[in-house]
Amino acid sequence: MKNVDLCIRAYEEAVDLEKLSAIWFDASIRAHAFIGEMRLQEQRVVVETLYLPKAETWVACHQGEPVGFISLLDTFIGGLFVSPKQQGLGVGRTLVSHALRLKGELCLEVYTRNAQAYGFYKGLGFEEISRRALDDEGLPFENARMRLMA
Repeated sequence: MKNVDLCIRAYEEAVDLEKLSAIWFDASIRAHAFIGEMRLQEQRVVVETLYLPKAETWVACHQGEPVGFISLLDTFIGGLFVSPKQQGLGVGRTLVSHALRLKGELCLEVYTRNAQAYGFYKGLGFEEISRRALDDEGLPFENARMRLMA
């Protein structure tokens, strides 16, 4: 399924919330295992009640089913998550490309321990502009801030 079978559409809470929450959790437990399942379960509630409703979210669908999404806060990528079953097939790249066309530039933060995601963003041309030793909750999970210009 390389890009050609994907449809990108705007997030619809009534239709997408449960499915995107599941994609977020499945991808997070795999990519952010170092955070711990209990903390990820707590974060899932925040994703469902705060982040998804307030962000500009675009959903990638394959054969009508959501397989990934990107959530934007202006030009900041608050989240990019692809179903683990669909990773490596162009979904994330297509979502970033869509967001870049809309915004003209993008920035994000990524856990440096998530080597796969860090490498993905570098491969797309994102440049690291800074690092911080603590995450948003003050825990010792280093983040890299990255930026991509159109």
